[in-house]
Amino acid sequence: MEQYEIVIIGGGPAGLSAAVSARKAGAQRILILERDKELGGILNQCIHNGFGLHTFKEELTGPEYAARFIEQACELQIEYRLNTMVMDISLDKTVTAMSRELGMYQIQAGAVILAMGCRERSRGALNIPGYRPAGIYSAGTAQRLVNMEGFLPGRKVVILGSGDIGLIMARRMTLEGAQVQVVAELMPYSGGLKRNIVQCLDDYGIPLKLSHTVTDIKGRERVEGITLAAVDGKGKPVPGTEEEYECDTLLLSVGLIPENELSGQMGVTLNPVTSGPVVNESLETDIEGVFACGNVLHVHDLVDFVSEEAAMAGENAAHYVDNSQRTAEAYEKTDSAAGQEASAAVALKPENGVRYTVPSLIHPDRMRKEQIIRFRVGSVYKNCYIGVYLNGERILHRKRPVMAPGEMEEVKIKKSQLAGLSRPAELSIQVEEA
Repeated sequence: MEQYEIVIIGGGPAGLSAAVSARKAGAQRILILERDKELGGILNQCIHNGFGLHTFKEELTGPEYAARFIEQACELQIEYRLNTMVMDISLDKTVTAMSRELGMYQIQAGAVILAMGCRERSRGALNIPGYRPAGIYSAGTAQRLVNMEGFLPGRKVVILGSGDIGLIMARRMTLEGAQVQVVAELMPYSGGLKRNIVQCLDDYGIPLKLSHTVTDIKGRERVEGITLAAVDGKGKPVPGTEEEYECDTLLLSVGLIPENELSGQMGVTLNPVTSGPVVNESLETDIEGVFACGNVLHVHDLVDFVSEEAAMAGENAAHYVDNSQRTAEAYEKTDSAAGQEASAAVALKPENGVRYTVPSLIHPDRMRKEQIIRFRVGSVYKNCYIGVYLNGERILHRKRPVMAPGEMEEVKIKKSQLAGLSRPAELSIQVEEA
């Protein structure tokens, strides 16, 4: 059986960044397993610009951003295998993979980094009545068809859902000559970045109808039109508000789901809110030596934050396999004195408008000098505060002019703020009205 220090599942922006970081942290035998025919992941079909402003301090397209990390991985001679599907990961970190060239084989990993990304929700999850005519696509599928295959899915388009991919495809289809009639959103707020609403809808005069949904799809062989209706506070269509739109294409941009079938199969605990793994301050799951990063952990708004998070996971995985002082002693302590270890752990609790936090648990003795905690809110808040409380005592109070579900938020906690805890502690993060 082949042996590698670190096996990374996924060759997108998260997997590449984790691999580069792990190599720089001292790991030698690193292997990336990617199911597609090329590295780069979803970035290969994201030909619009806006990537890299945080990471490289310049504006890049998706393929350009991916190329930067691919070049780094090649310069560092990091091994990768394409067209390779990972079938299973065991508790002892034995990875079972399959490819046309090598058949089915196994790899023994010292540490595993989960970086499988996410997928789009399907129409089936929406229960829209009607037949199943041609012309219904997820926004990501349409993006691939237009940007990589050179195929325009339709001429008269309606988009359901205001996620970032849907907003970007409204602009892309318009630029290719299609008529985007409306973007409808079930929620009373958009699920995408504010800049995408401005640049992709407002700049092209495309209407955004909030609190609306598709209630019917017309056509048997091909989409001929849809019925749009307003919804009440419970998401139910309001009778009498129906509007008819003639169209030949319906794009669905109704959310993303982390690709966690492998994670669930191996027994990793998943967060019911994010559908991603529950991780600690090292981005390690509750299975020792298995780390998670990027959109498989929680859906990010910017790829720059994916790379930043993945770099941390790669570095921590490298320290883990290298038995570094910082992590090896902590795991040894976990094995021999679990009760003592747990007594100093800090559990993170999202409250009052905060939907989830990453990480979910912090061990102060293992954390860096400063810990980034990322989260999303469940509604739109204006002129509010983020409050952080340690065992009921406020340790951080930060004003925010506006917070929305479509954009990630973060706070930074210093190690000194959590020092000296002798019992299990709780760190609460919440939205507070001004």
